[in-house]
Amino acid sequence: MNESNQQWLSRIQQELESNILGFWMKHTVDEKNGGFFGYISRDLTVNHEASKSLVLNTRILWTFASAYRLTGNKAYLQIADRAYRYVNEHFVDSEYGGLYWMVDWAGQPLETKKQVYGQAFAIYAYSEYYRATGNEESLKQAIELFHTLERYSFDEQYQGYFEALTREWQETDDNSLSEKDLNEKKSMNTHLHVMEGYTNLYRIWKSDELHAKLKSLIEITIKHIINPANAHFILFFDEQWNYKSEHISYGHDIEGSWLLVEAAEVLGDEALLAEAKEIAIRMAEATLNEGVDSDGGLLNEAGPNGLIDTHKDWWPQAEAVVGFYNAFQMTGEEKYRDAALNSWSFIEQFIVDQTYGEWHWSVNRDGAPSDNAEKVSPWKCPYHNGRACFEMIERLSGAASTH
Repeated sequence: MNESNQQWLSRIQQELESNILGFWMKHTVDEKNGGFFGYISRDLTVNHEASKSLVLNTRILWTFASAYRLTGNKAYLQIADRAYRYVNEHFVDSEYGGLYWMVDWAGQPLETKKQVYGQAFAIYAYSEYYRATGNEESLKQAIELFHTLERYSFDEQYQGYFEALTREWQETDDNSLSEKDLNEKKSMNTHLHVMEGYTNLYRIWKSDELHAKLKSLIEITIKHIINPANAHFILFFDEQWNYKSEHISYGHDIEGSWLLVEAAEVLGDEALLAEAKEIAIRMAEATLNEGVDSDGGLLNEAGPNGLIDTHKDWWPQAEAVVGFYNAFQMTGEEKYRDAALNSWSFIEQFIVDQTYGEWHWSVNRDGAPSDNAEKVSPWKCPYHNGRACFEMIERLSGAASTH
């Protein structure tokens, strides 16, 4: 390993341990009501009565299980154990299966619909907890959720997965993940994270059925979700895969580029892996050419006529580090390594909150923190930035396979 890789590695390790994981351990544990606080503002003001999201809690579980698996640090295991207990005790629907989308501050069901995106994160988290601890119950829960999604969410007619169902797994008109999202039957985002969850499950459960479903997801992503004309993700669809959006999300593009390759690698299908790598390089190239600002930061969104959101949210920066470095590993082209390193330098300079810890939600194009006050919230979790660090530590130290 050359010296610059070693220096970069130590910067990432320091950020992960002292700032990201350290922050979540110190500030987010809800001793009174169990689990973790649902909302903490930028200046560390806790809203004790904020609702608690499935996304936040499964992402905490995934992050700290992964941290324990990679380091053996028992303090991380304690947080993972806490998250595992809380998810099981408060989010799991013992009557109809699956997990609720939201519970209140006291852990009572609040939004009971079955958002498939949320179920996917539970599979991702449960399988990671099994990888870290060998807990058989966790593996069983992940497998059970896989079967549940296939039973209720899979579209037999047109393939792919529906966005959401009612608590009882019936059709619903309430599909959207958040206020920002279109109310459509299918989305890039849900398919990306079902693929991510299935990939992690396949590492530990080599079932023929899961193999077939993961292969199908990779193929659906390449065939329907990536626009062949420009190598960007299409964000929303109707049931028959007709486009419902022309927006470009640079963060999702660069995240998807490396998750697609990871899925094909874990699957072990050489022909599909070659295809995934080819399209992932095109996606990284398009993101680099169109989405990276002069300061190294990744802009949020564009439309057919150019940029529409020039903020730089925290999570696209994290994904850019991994996605561009993955492109460098596949191609050997230094421009991608430079882009990854520039992304990391941008994070250190602008995204890391030097006053209160962890990362700002977003900065404006001039580098000043945006008006979004969330430090911990239903969507503000340690998963993107924590995972970027885990990935880069493995890749820079040579522990990960070079593609």
